[in-house]
Amino acid sequence: MDLAKKKILVTGAGGFIGSHLAEHLVEIGAEVVAFIRYNSRNYWGWLEESEYLKDIRVITGDIRDYDSVKKAMKGVDIVFHLAALIGIPYSYESPLAYIKTNIEGTYNILEASLELGIERIIHTSTSEIYGTAQYVPIDESHPINPQSPYAASKASADLLALSFNRSFNLPVSIVRPFNTYGPRQSARAVIPSIIIQILNGNRKIKLGSLYPTRDFTYVKDTVEGFIRIADTEKTIGEIVNIGSNFEISIEKLVGLISSLMNKKVEIEVEKERLRPVKSEVERLWADTRKIKELTGWNPKYSLEEGLQETIKCIYDHFDLYKPEIYNV
Repeated sequence: MDLAKKKILVTGAGGFIGSHLAEHLVEIGAEVVAFIRYNSRNYWGWLEESEYLKDIRVITGDIRDYDSVKKAMKGVDIVFHLAALIGIPYSYESPLAYIKTNIEGTYNILEASLELGIERIIHTSTSEIYGTAQYVPIDESHPINPQSPYAASKASADLLALSFNRSFNLPVSIVRPFNTYGPRQSARAVIPSIIIQILNGNRKIKLGSLYPTRDFTYVKDTVEGFIRIADTEKTIGEIVNIGSNFEISIEKLVGLISSLMNKKVEIEVEKERLRPVKSEVERLWADTRKIKELTGWNPKYSLEEGLQETIKCIYDHFDLYKPEIYNV
């Protein structure tokens, strides 16, 4: 499929991965429509300062509202569905919000796609639905074991998407990114949190559990994975991991970031930042053989290279952050 000749809707286009994806689609020549949550200020998130904004049509609405979703999808060939509530800590406080956004929002995309005859739907999952690894590396056949309301809502959305493929032959592909990081990532995530605290002059970095491992993938590599998955019919009806095939503990991650920033820091475990014991995902490490076999994708950025780009972006936009506040 030649994406350059397609009209493509990106939901969640004002967010972290969504904004990078929308820009990359413009770069390859697609006609891009950005679906962004309605707000009275017409604030379009990270697209506000994008050099590509003049080439993107912005539509505001609410992923929870079927009417606005269907209206935005009319005339579209492909949908990349990224709109979601993603903060794990906040899902403990408001599980119902995650059900309405992540499950019902996905239903709206699937049902409208069915009615409108959309050519391809790329649905965004998360490695969190695997829970703590039962074996490593984690392939797409690994049992799902959601350990937070967020993960449960995303697992439900995945199963709903698969059911539409199997019941109605809807051309859905499920992208399952492991821990994507990079410029524009939310301050609630661990890498921005570490960088922000160091840039703020903190010598004690407040974190949650230090021993879980994560498989971090730079956002440009993740976006390229989305594109590759959409570009072939081999991925229809399939779940496909995107990851670096490499794990690092949070403790070692702090050491790497502080070394790149030439700062010596100590770590203070703060109770507020700890997940409930049974909810903590202790180990994530992606098996990426499937995406390589189906699409030829390989990550281009090392962790060190990606972290340097991330540090630079946060430094350049440091006035946007509130370093003393823990972002739930």
